[in-house]
Amino acid sequence: MKVEVEGRLPKVLALTKAELKAAAAEFAARSSARIGVPFREVTVVLQDDAASDEAHRAIMNVCGATDVITQGYEAIPPEPEGIYGELYVNCDQAIRVAPKRKGWSAAKELLLYVAHGMDHLSGADDHSPRDYARMRRRELGWLKNVV
Repeated sequence: MKVEVEGRLPKVLALTKAELKAAAAEFAARSSARIGVPFREVTVVLQDDAASDEAHRAIMNVCGATDVITQGYEAIPPEPEGIYGELYVNCDQAIRVAPKRKGWSAAKELLLYVAHGMDHLSGADDHSPRDYARMRRRELGWLKNVV
């Protein structure tokens, strides 16, 4: 499993790229185990609000910044089958939202976005309230092991 982290990680998050990469790899491993399909390569792209808005428009045809955008790809021969993708993670939103949650740091908020993106890469969706709640419980459980 290969995880890459691209972009600028604001110092206010008090998180290193190595810590973020390790957490992303842990979330990918848990997501992989849930579905029985190996994660092969995922790039976590750190963004601000403006870049998030741009990616949201380009990938999902939706205006406005968001927390995380998940983009999965099919294996290209001779690549082995498995999960390949990119997570576009909004650092500005994590910094803005975290103070609204009691006892919650901006780093933890950002890691929640990464966990959520990995969950989506494995095929989980949150279109119904029940599915959203199921994903959130799973992701919060994953966070307990890395935070």
